[in-house]
Amino acid sequence: MMGPEGLPDKEALEQMEQRARRMSNVWVNRILGLAVGFFSVYTFSTLRDVNSPLYPFVTQMLQKVDPETAHDIVMWAAAHDLLPEDLDKDDPAARVALADGQLRLPNPVGLAAGFDKNAEGPLSFLKMGFGFVEVGSVCPEPQSGNPTPRIFRLGEDAAIVNRCGFNSDGIAKVEERLKAMRKVKEKEPLTRMGKIGVNLGKNKTSTDAAADIREGARRLGPLADYLVINVSSPNTPGLRALQQRDELAKLVDAAQEEIGTFKIHKPPLFIKIAPDLSHEDKKDIADLVLAKGVEGLIVSNTTVSRPESLKSPNKTEEGGLSGWPLKEMSTECVRDMYRLTQGKVDIIACGGVFTGRDLMEKIDAGASAVQIYTSMVYRGPSAARMIKNDLAYIMFKRALRTLRDAVGKGVREADDGEAAAKRPKKSKKPKKVPKPSFDV
Repeated sequence: MMGPEGLPDKEALEQMEQRARRMSNVWVNRILGLAVGFFSVYTFSTLRDVNSPLYPFVTQMLQKVDPETAHDIVMWAAAHDLLPEDLDKDDPAARVALADGQLRLPNPVGLAAGFDKNAEGPLSFLKMGFGFVEVGSVCPEPQSGNPTPRIFRLGEDAAIVNRCGFNSDGIAKVEERLKAMRKVKEKEPLTRMGKIGVNLGKNKTSTDAAADIREGARRLGPLADYLVINVSSPNTPGLRALQQRDELAKLVDAAQEEIGTFKIHKPPLFIKIAPDLSHEDKKDIADLVLAKGVEGLIVSNTTVSRPESLKSPNKTEEGGLSGWPLKEMSTECVRDMYRLTQGKVDIIACGGVFTGRDLMEKIDAGASAVQIYTSMVYRGPSAARMIKNDLAYIMFKRALRTLRDAVGKGVREADDGEAAAKRPKKSKKPKKVPKPSFDV
């Protein structure tokens, strides 16, 4: 419609404005759609990498949530293959061979038992950059563990206190999951070289710990790259008493007898000990391990002690303390066990490892590999990668061709220094001065 002067009338103008608005909305929606799509693709591709700048934010958000709820979220993501992956290559010089070559690790950083208790997502953690993952502790029968709350963060101390009490889905469930995973593990490039260990525990109400360990070894041993006898958790009544020589010998015999019946794959056996042992207890364990031919030790579990340096109000909570405050105690225990076993038994160190420097301290003390737990809670999914990057730099600076070259080096140097200091110094004889010649 045209107005009296040849101009569009009011109705026509309104129609034109509506068409313009519709076209504008179409373009706005298209642009928004493209932006959302681009952001979604970018976010998805970025979140796939453990080095994503988004993960420090995600980690901080998880730390605002109840500790066990946050852990359940991570385990749900692991079970559904939604965790990020370490897309960087590991340094071949940092590969480790334990148990006389039976256990070959692509890198020396493992995930400690207690994180993936029920083998819900070990392949996801291998993809995240861990060289090995230890599932468990696994008990023969399902049990719920101690009442909640049972996990406490000590943020000011970079530590955790837990009193979970071996909450476990039981052997049957774990066996089923491990069987299913074995079918796909070898096909995945990021999981093919990684190893899965199984940590064996006893049920709270069990009166025969040896029978529990025997059952675990019989059913899970064929599916495990290595087995661990856990006698060091402070949260199961009477468990630590099994570290006494006679009791521990029964558990070792039970596990070794079962392993001895396996026709093809015989997983190496490790014992996980507490950091609070007396020197006599450590010596008894070392003597037993050497006498029985146990392949290795995991040093150490959590501590029931509370260093005076702790600042968090949660320090008063009952349970085992892990994280940064355990670092020195764990390292000293590694050093003791390396000396007592004369360097003949492989040691996996656990306790207070946050950086590559922490890892090298354990290696110098006698460990061949390490495990982490608490540092991943505080540093997020890139924890293993950051430690491996640190390690590569340290090995370069120290001109280490292999990590094995550094195992126990600090202990040997300290012992050599002490021995040299104790040797009586020989008195130096005065040098004979030649008589001057006056011959002309």
